[in-house]
Amino acid sequence: MDTWRIDDFASALTSLSDNTVASYTSDLRAFADWCARGDIDDPAAVVRSTIRRYPAHLTTRQFARRTVARKVASIRRYYTWLVASGGATVDPTSGVTVPAGGGRLPRVLDQRDLAGLLDAAPDPDEPLWRRRRDDAILEVLYGSGMRVSELCSLDVSSVELDAGAATVWGKGSRERRVPLGEPAVLAVQRWLDVRSDVVAPEHGDALFGNERGKRIAPRDVRRIVDRRSPTPTHPHALRHSFATHLLDGGADLRAVQELLGHSDVATTQRYTHVSRERLSAAYREAHPRA
Repeated sequence: MDTWRIDDFASALTSLSDNTVASYTSDLRAFADWCARGDIDDPAAVVRSTIRRYPAHLTTRQFARRTVARKVASIRRYYTWLVASGGATVDPTSGVTVPAGGGRLPRVLDQRDLAGLLDAAPDPDEPLWRRRRDDAILEVLYGSGMRVSELCSLDVSSVELDAGAATVWGKGSRERRVPLGEPAVLAVQRWLDVRSDVVAPEHGDALFGNERGKRIAPRDVRRIVDRRSPTPTHPHALRHSFATHLLDGGADLRAVQELLGHSDVATTQRYTHVSRERLSAAYREAHPRA
């Protein structure tokens, strides 16, 4: 495995988030293991036919097309780096195409789902600090559209409650300022009143903490959503809903792109498809001559 220089490759991915780097390296290790079972121990010995066989192997293992496309993209990125660093003279992924994922539209939460998450009746047995923390986290996710990883990295100094805004560091270490609506501001303020009882001093300026007093992690946020949502969903659905509801309300696509922190407007455009589908459905259901 040392011949693949996977750690060196990971170290070169300086512009990507930790989660993205972890995905790249996990995909590459799986590919290297598969190659080793075929007696290929040197990445320079991989040829185009090897790359073409790998998606077929993944498909037989019941991986979704979207996942297969992502794994091949990881391998493609690796060989771009390997050739540039002198570890190989030929990129075997050149000219190899893999069908993209099925274009699945993100699920948008309806008002009932949102009410269950944001306005659920308090549990009398739930600690006050946890109720306030969970309220703040959910209001911020839906009210700002920030990624879960961005929320987890927030510091107390990142939020300006008087201005109704927060500063986040997105993918590629890009900084942006996002608005916080009044419900989010009020929820964060209520959480800050009890934060010092939860977040241990050694964790410094972390805005949100978990039951162990440490900075909150994405898996903690997933547990919060699982606990509060009336129907199975995912924390990222709050970001999808934020974007779609803005577009439903007439927001400019470029403005939504800026709020979401997308480097390419094409990424934001998928939400226009969701929005149009929702409007079409509303028309079909409500118009007497639809």
